[in-house]
Amino acid sequence: MPGGRLTNEDRQDIARGLAEGRGYAEIGRLLDRPASTVMREVTRNGGPEGYGASQAQEATRERARRRKQAVTARPPTSPALDDGAHGRDPRAVQGFTDSYTDLLEQQGLPRMTARVLACLYITDSGALTAADLIQRLRISPASVSHAVTFLEQQGMLRRERSPGMRRERYVIDDDFWFRSILATTQMNVTLAAASQRGAEILGAATPAGARFESSAELLLLVNQALQQVMKQHRSAAEE
Repeated sequence: MPGGRLTNEDRQDIARGLAEGRGYAEIGRLLDRPASTVMREVTRNGGPEGYGASQAQEATRERARRRKQAVTARPPTSPALDDGAHGRDPRAVQGFTDSYTDLLEQQGLPRMTARVLACLYITDSGALTAADLIQRLRISPASVSHAVTFLEQQGMLRRERSPGMRRERYVIDDDFWFRSILATTQMNVTLAAASQRGAEILGAATPAGARFESSAELLLLVNQALQQVMKQHRSAAEE
């Protein structure tokens, strides 16, 4: 079913497509799946050179088993600092936080990073210290550090220290998705330039060169659309 979980047959088709030199987009069209789904599947299971259908199927089963065990063994989550504010149902808030975390993980974020991002996002203040995150998520300082560093690199949070305060706060605001998309456009520009260079070196008339040229064109088109959307968003926010 399009949009559902990949089956063993899907994975065999992906492996066959890679062996034939097909790109993610082409394989996705054959499976009626987004190219991003194929890319994540291949990336997390050995990459284009090491992907195998049987190994990927077994690795997926093992990840699901570990996730189920983790959910079963997970200690009760510390109450959010303001879960009960505004007349909210703390159980409903926790349920939404868990489902939103799962959604972020499905989009490619590491589990711990997704938990930290969701924890910040559902907090009214949008700001928590490392100690807050450790208490609320019951994770180690190292886990917080790794997650925060990743999110900061993606432009999805910033660090700040109030005057006279020793502890840093990690801050997320209404523009964090905007900054994330902006970081994506900047990466797309870099990838498009590299793809254009690849087309020149490999020869645009060759299959490999044509693949790079097509990639460059797509990345630039995506960037133009994203830039237009961001302008519209900014205009609407300023009205």
